[in-house]
Order: sequence, then structure tokens, then C-alpha cells
Amino acid sequence: MMSGDTPRPLILLIEDEEQLRRFLRASLAAAGYRLVEAATGGAGLTLASQYVPEIILLDLGLPDMDGVEVARRLREWCQSPIIVLSARGQEQDKVAGLDAGADDYLTKPFSFPELLARLRVALRHAAARGRPSAGDFTCGPLQVDFESRRVRVDGSDVRLTAIEYRLLTELIRAAGTVVTHRQLLQAVWGPGHAHDIPYLRVYMAHLRRKLEPDPSRPRIFQTETGVGYRLKVEDASCGSPGST
Repeated sequence: MMSGDTPRPLILLIEDEEQLRRFLRASLAAAGYRLVEAATGGAGLTLASQYVPEIILLDLGLPDMDGVEVARRLREWCQSPIIVLSARGQEQDKVAGLDAGADDYLTKPFSFPELLARLRVALRHAAARGRPSAGDFTCGPLQVDFESRRVRVDGSDVRLTAIEYRLLTELIRAAGTVVTHRQLLQAVWGPGHAHDIPYLRVYMAHLRRKLEPDPSRPRIFQTETGVGYRLKVEDASCGSPGST
């Protein structure tokens, strides 16, 4: 529950399933959020322009248009974090939503505590977008000083190649949210490498060997099977100064 002194964040829920809307309406209000609802993509786009919500929860299977198209249209002007809620379990649907501009996804059925955790990450990420880049990033044993390009694990310096460092900074920039294979490949290697997923896996293995306490059981760099990677920041020790 949020403190009474903190303005309650406004969430736009674009979801045609009435039972789920009722559940989230009551549960999110009890957790300290305000909610506006739309049962169609068109109504959701209209409400997004009227209210400018802090977070958008978006179903992919809407009656009037595909949720991927809604995400694409929202991203033409709206910077609010988008979390996809969908019963579709196929990885290509998740990837399509993320590539269209969504920040994260949850597959139905999901637990409410998990949704709350994703909302907290989305709010922190949105707040960080409006601040200048912080001087360093810390997550458990990992510490990165961006000004000096210095990377440490448990206080000891770790040497990264230029590609490894760029890959790490892309994951940190989206810390807490999923980054698709395509997004990472295009950001680090360029548009011509958007489909070189085996190449990306090799470099992720390098990062884990250098930066994870136990590379065989990664805690910081999590794989989202068939989709991409997530730098996990749910631990209270993770984040840039002032971001947690």
C-alpha cells in the first residue's frame, strides 16, 4: 500500500475481459492505484490521450484491433510504460508486443503480487527516463561506473570487451524490463544483425561468466525464453542512485 502523502499513480487498463477488469479494479484500488478502463483498442487510445496515465496495461486480444497495433499507435506519441497482459503463450506474440513498443509482459493467468512488482519496476523506469544518467549502477555484487566505464564485481575490477560493455549498458538502461533479442542486436551490432540470435547468446554467456556469482544459475541476467533478456532489479540493493 502506498503512503497517503504519495499521489496515487493512474493506470489505464485496456482489456475486454469483464471478469479480469472487475478483479483489477478492486485489487489495484486497494493497492493504492487509480484506474481508468477501456474494453476496446479504440477506446483505449482515446482514454490514453485524455488522461496520460503513468502506466498502461494492454491486452493483445482485443475485439476491434490487435493489441500490437494499439501499442504501435501509442508509441507514436505516448511514453508511458506499457505492460502487455495476454493469454497468448506463444513467444512470437510477446516479441511482437515488445518490438511494437511495450516495456514488459505478463502471461495470463498471473499472480497479483507479480503484477504489483512489475508496476513498481515500470514506475521506477519511467521516473529514471526523466533524469540525467546517474553516475553508477549497483545490483548485488555488480557495480558499474558509467563516467569511468569501470565494472566491478564484489569490489574487484572486471575487464569487459567493447561489445560486452555495450550489451551490459543496454540491459542496464532497461533494467527491470524485458529487452528482446532484436532490440539488443540492433542496439549493439546494428540493423544488419537483427536476426543473429546465436551471436547474442555467446556474448550473454560471456557476461554471465564474468559478472554473475554463479553463471549456471544466473540471478542478475535472466533469460526470457524465446523473447530476450531481463536485468533483474527487484532486489532493494539494485539501481542507480535515487532510483529505488
